[in-house]
Amino acid sequence: MTSTYPHVTLNNGVDMPALGLGVYQSKPEETTDAVVTALNAGYRHIDTAAAYFNEAEVGEGLRRADVDRADVFVETKLWISDYGYDEALHGFEKSIRKLGVDTIDLLLLHQPLPSQFDKTIAAYKALETLLADGRVRSIGVSNQSPEELDRLLAETSIVPAVNQIQLHPYYTQPEWRAVNDKHGIITQCWSPIAGAYTYNGNEKNPFTEPTLVELGQKYGKTPAQVMLRWHLDHGFSAIPKSVKPERIRENLDVFDFTLTADEVASIDALNTGVSGSIDPDSLTLESHGMPIPE
Repeated sequence: MTSTYPHVTLNNGVDMPALGLGVYQSKPEETTDAVVTALNAGYRHIDTAAAYFNEAEVGEGLRRADVDRADVFVETKLWISDYGYDEALHGFEKSIRKLGVDTIDLLLLHQPLPSQFDKTIAAYKALETLLADGRVRSIGVSNQSPEELDRLLAETSIVPAVNQIQLHPYYTQPEWRAVNDKHGIITQCWSPIAGAYTYNGNEKNPFTEPTLVELGQKYGKTPAQVMLRWHLDHGFSAIPKSVKPERIRENLDVFDFTLTADEVASIDALNTGVSGSIDPDSLTLESHGMPIPE
């Protein structure tokens, strides 16, 4: 693996490592070791969230790893239960206490909460305050549709630096990406290597997808590595999740090759236009408003 770690520059000038370790669904007892393994292997970006219930374990991993905190880009998200202006400020305080850090590099709103979008707007204004006060280095959103982004931009002052959305070769989200690009918002991808994905009632396995397998054979890489390289060649940020040391290291070993434009297009062509996941607009405080512990 080469030492060239790609970065993307956010719209406020902050540099963000383009590839990070995601810890969604990582059990608390597995998270600390995964973070230590990742950072010691060379990762410099960790993505977590209040609703993952493992921020404290991420913080412990930051302390145990042989890497200075200043060299790690730490990203987390506020859950909808902490939307509203004062509630979001409190949510931030809960996150920094669990993470054991003074500053968060990127703070996102985890979901759009369209049923009570006034709370989303108020929470984002709290993020703007945190940014102005130097408590966070950059702010953004997650799962915001083009329509929701338009409304957010009309009612707030600072353009989000990032919109973290579901994106992988089977679900390429061209419309959402176009709106992100229009506003200078980095597209960050959750579920970047698809995993278990169902389309028209049938499971599609990206690890046996002929296009990805053949490109992997050409470059001496796995289909997962080809997918991550596809993200990087598009200029996205990707946050693959794993707790297995060998997979964590494998996912980072994607900096020594690039795909041609035709190869990128061949992967683009795998798009089904179907999410295969929960619709973020279906989340409400009544259905998903779980309390976030102190």
